Amino acid sequence: MATISITGMEFHAFHGCFKEEQVIGNTFIVDAYLDTNTEEAEIMDDLHKTVNYAAVYSLVKKEMESTSRLIEHVARRSLNSITGSFPQITSAVIKVSKLNPPVGGKVDQVSITLKFKKNG
Repeated sequence: MATISITGMEFHAFHGCFKEEQVIGNTFIVDAYLDTNTEEAEIMDDLHKTVNYAAVYSLVKKEMESTSRLIEHVARRSLNSITGSFPQITSAVIKVSKLNPPVGGKVDQVSITLKFKKNG
């Protein structure tokens, strides 16, 4: 088993409950940790035998382009998209962070972390 880590994916997106957030947008950082068996890829040096991280990035980018009120919703959509596209993933963690959220004071970021574990 191996963990493929794709961290620091940065997007300007329009998620938030406030109208201004959906007009001006904000910076979001997405981190994904994907557990899968990479033994065949290690031996065969074949991209098709592992999780393609460029494809994962594209899936996350697509979900970030679809506006949501909550980062929880964006994270769930992203996690579902990744695990649905790569059935060889046995467990996954995705973290979506909104930088400088409008909470009425100085806050670096707010984040949601979701976990997936394949049954069986």
